[in-house]
Amino acid sequence: QLQLVESGGGLVQPGGSLRLSCAASRFTLDYYAMGWFRQAPGKEREGVSCISSGGNTHYADSVQGRFTISRDNAKNTVYLEMKSLKPEDTAVYYCAAAAVDSDYTCVLEYDYWGQGTQVTVSS
Repeated sequence: QLQLVESGGGLVQPGGSLRLSCAASRFTLDYYAMGWFRQAPGKEREGVSCISSGGNTHYADSVQGRFTISRDNAKNTVYLEMKSLKPEDTAVYYCAAAAVDSDYTCVLEYDYWGQGTQVTVSS
């Protein structure tokens, strides 16, 4: 079974940093667009960032300049570097893979999803 597994979540103080990882097993991420999403309690899931197979990146306005998405195809892993974290960044973060790629948008049909990792920003 194809899998995406997120890791790296945790509790961090406001202003702190975390790096999330999303590792794929049983398939190669090279040709997939990858996205990071989050869902806070009582809120709808929202897109955070995405990266195309060619390396083009997009960010939600709320995280622009603070979060960085990257991919290491040799490690079959995608990362989300999060800095200057705010309490409103608290959520479960999910990664997802889309076989139909695009350099221009994160609004894609995502075929595979991870189980999520909790990020809590609190003092």
